[in-house]
Amino acid sequence: MFGPVLLASLGEGGGAGGSAGLAAVVTVAATAAVGAALALCAAFAARCARPVPPTRIRTAIRDREQRTAFLPQRDPDAQGRSRPRAPGRPVLTAA
Repeated sequence: MFGPVLLASLGEGGGAGGSAGLAAVVTVAATAAVGAALALCAAFAARCARPVPPTRIRTAIRDREQRTAFLPQRDPDAQGRSRPRAPGRPVLTAA
């Protein structure tokens, strides 16, 4: 976020090689500091989070099982199921 602005402001200060190198070093250091702060914040949030109660885990597993398709109903070749009929002549219906 501040990298391009910092790089542009330091790049105008005279020698192109020295200030551009300094800007790159400052940008990398700022990025590392922000990354370390985010990692520390994530670690703190993970420690403060309350554990999930076992009843909620059991309920979630049970709900997922109920949403899952029952495989024998999806398998046309399952034992005891008739084969689907091939398309044939149209059946005459009462008009």
